[in-house]
Amino acid sequence: MKWRVIGLETNTAYMNMGIDEAIAHSVRTGAEPATMRFYKWKPSAVSIGRFQSLGDEVNVERCRELGIDYVRRITGGGAVYHDSNGEITYSVIAKEAGMPSGIHDSYRLICGWVINGLAALGIESSFAPINDIVVGNRKISGNAQTRRDGILLQHGTVLYDLDVERMFGVLRISKEKISDKLIKSVEERVTCVRDYSGVSQDGLYEALLGGFTDGKDFYMGNLSKEELGQAFSFSKGTYGTDAWNFSR
Repeated sequence: MKWRVIGLETNTAYMNMGIDEAIAHSVRTGAEPATMRFYKWKPSAVSIGRFQSLGDEVNVERCRELGIDYVRRITGGGAVYHDSNGEITYSVIAKEAGMPSGIHDSYRLICGWVINGLAALGIESSFAPINDIVVGNRKISGNAQTRRDGILLQHGTVLYDLDVERMFGVLRISKEKISDKLIKSVEERVTCVRDYSGVSQDGLYEALLGGFTDGKDFYMGNLSKEELGQAFSFSKGTYGTDAWNFSR
C-alpha cells in the first residue's frame, strides 16, 4: 500500500475534523491514496465522542471564558482535552480492504506505529486494548476509530505535556470530585512525553513520523485543492455548528 503523509500542521478543531472527513472522501473515491497526517489544535479544544452529549461532558461556559473550542468527532470514545502545546494528534485514513479486518487487530497495528515512535525517544510503551497506549500502567495515548463506507479512520493523541487542572476546568466533573487527591490520582494514571524526555514537540513529531513511516512506501504530500475546499465546507457547515455539536 502506498501512503501519502501530510506533515505536522496546526488548525482549529473544526478544520481538523473537516480535513479528516475530506480525506476520507477522497480516499474512498480513489482520488488520493491512503493517508496519515499529524496535527495540533489552536486554540486548544475539547472533542467529544460521536454519541456523547456536549452539555453532559463539557463545561461550555468555561471553554468560552478560556477561548477553548469544542467539537463533536465522528469517532466514538470519550471527551478529550487537546492542549495546543500539550499533544500531537495523528489521523490514519485508508480503505478497510487494506487494513486488518478486526477492530482489535487494526488498533494494535496503528498503535504499534505510535509505540515505535516513542521507542525512538527511549520511551518504552505498550498497547493496552482496546485503544490505549501506556507506559507502565500510565496512559500516554488515547485512540478512536470509525469505519464507514469501506473507509477506516483512526485518530489518536500522544500527550507531550499535561495540565490536569485545566483539563478538569473544561470537562464536566463535579466540584466535589476536583480535589488534590483526585488530581494526584489522575497524574498516577496518565503520563506524558515530558515525564521521560527533554525532547521538543518538534522532536516528538519527528520520532512519530519515523515510527509511522518505517518500512512503508510513502511520500510527503499535501491536501488537494478539492480536499481543502471540502474541509472548509465541513468545518463551517458541520463541525463549527451548534446543530452538530449539541446534537445529543
